[in-house]
Amino acid sequence: MHLETFITSALMVLIATSLAVALFKHFGLGSILGLLVAGIAVGPYSAGPYVTENVEDVRHFTELGVVLLLFLIGLEMKPAKLWAMRREVFGLGLLQILVSGIVIGSYFSFFESNWAAALLIGMTFALSSTAMVLQMLQESGEITSRHGSASFAILLMQDLAIVPLLAIVPILSTTGQLSSEVPLWQQIATVLGMLALIGVFGRFVLPVALDQLSRRGNKEGFLLVVLLAVFLAAWTMHYAGISMALGAFIMGMLLSGSNYRIQVQALIEPYKGMLMSLFFVAVGMSIDLDALAQQPGLFVQHILVIITLKFMVLVGLSLVFGFHRDKAVRIALLLSQSGEFGFVLFGSAKALQVISDETFVLAVGVISVSMALTPLMLKVADTVNTAASKRQPVKPKKADEIELPTDNTSGRVVIGGFGRVGYTVATLLKAKDVPFIAFDTNPNHVAKGQELGMPVYYGDIGDAHLLEAAHLREASLVVMTIDHTPSALRAIHHIRTDYPDVPIISRAKDLDACNELQMAGATHAFPEAMESSLHLGGETLKMINYREHEVEVLLDEVRHAGYQALLTDRR
Repeated sequence: MHLETFITSALMVLIATSLAVALFKHFGLGSILGLLVAGIAVGPYSAGPYVTENVEDVRHFTELGVVLLLFLIGLEMKPAKLWAMRREVFGLGLLQILVSGIVIGSYFSFFESNWAAALLIGMTFALSSTAMVLQMLQESGEITSRHGSASFAILLMQDLAIVPLLAIVPILSTTGQLSSEVPLWQQIATVLGMLALIGVFGRFVLPVALDQLSRRGNKEGFLLVVLLAVFLAAWTMHYAGISMALGAFIMGMLLSGSNYRIQVQALIEPYKGMLMSLFFVAVGMSIDLDALAQQPGLFVQHILVIITLKFMVLVGLSLVFGFHRDKAVRIALLLSQSGEFGFVLFGSAKALQVISDETFVLAVGVISVSMALTPLMLKVADTVNTAASKRQPVKPKKADEIELPTDNTSGRVVIGGFGRVGYTVATLLKAKDVPFIAFDTNPNHVAKGQELGMPVYYGDIGDAHLLEAAHLREASLVVMTIDHTPSALRAIHHIRTDYPDVPIISRAKDLDACNELQMAGATHAFPEAMESSLHLGGETLKMINYREHEVEVLLDEVRHAGYQALLTDRR
């Protein structure tokens, strides 16, 4: 039964995804597998009611989540860091595609009479799911680890490999404006022209627009311009016949050195999360269980062979490139599934009669089910490793096995506001080599900090998504220097709710504001007017020959008594 109304369909999807994600997360299987299962339940191939028959259209729309995901990854990937990964991108990544494609293509030559078709199938199955792997790496916090970076490098090379694959099977109507009939020089010129357009817009136009919008406090315009930049970059690469996600990644890299990077990340994160969830639901909706049941033996065989072959190739190449055995196995487990690009490529191949309808159905099933199996394989591997570590004594790690974080996020101080007070706190921390990061919504303050070589970024410290992007959970202290009490209260409430163990000290205008901030969750709050009065009174006593120690004791007593002595005197 097809559900007609949009609100009914949306409600059904929300119910299915909420129950499935909660259940699978409870059993430690991750949210992605739950979303895939929810997609099967609400898809057109399920036994019960379904939300739509146009699964392909839904999947195309939700691929925007993959675009936003790669944009966020690009924000974290400065060009210098990408250049440092060139060995993994063009070495390990390229070899993985070629070796896996040839090996899997050789296997499919037993089922396809045309060797070219078998090789195309092998190359397509050699690609992995960028969306799934990066999502799992982000959820597990492994994206900055050595094996996480290597996995990302391989995925990046796979996105680049889409260009020659498109040349093999022209997909004019669904992927780009180029086909095999277009001269090579024209294809290259189109790609270079699109890259130049992205570069000019991301390097010169976008920063000026964001700066003007931030100065005017136009948050809605700020968000819309960022989304325009992302989707413009995606469209240009789409037009050139290259992965949309790759264009978004390049735009993200262009903004990686911007003062607005973390605020942009906080704004985009909610949209990315929603679209990525719907993407995995759409993948689950693509699984035709009845069609797969007609050839169950062959279907299971294809899945097992493809995953095994990719696993063996990835482990072998990772070992050759100097990865420890445990990390090589982790990389292989992460990348042994097939990728979402196969949906488009196999669909085009079927339309051009390169592969049969039966092969297309099996291929779509293999892609979807192999993606669903990946979280399960990782869970099993983690369980086995945990059990093995309990039975064996802990051995010290060798030097080449120790992974250092790419960013110094652990134990640093987070400063909210970079005005006069925030600047003073940052200067003192810098003098003592204490790691810190500061946020301010005033571009002039941010520019001042950047000129001084301090890690100051544009961002609203009261934004819950920005706090997550700033790794607040790893912070040693939050210093709130904002002079606007409502903003400070909102920020402290978010921090105390989501990060209850992180201490907070805050600036306050007066004693009433001090009490409000402490009630909201501040560990300590210091009323600015009272402290100025205390400092002035203390200096007065010192000038008339009272001992410094006696003065400090007196001032501490006043502070510990909640400044009541000053209130009494004032009254």
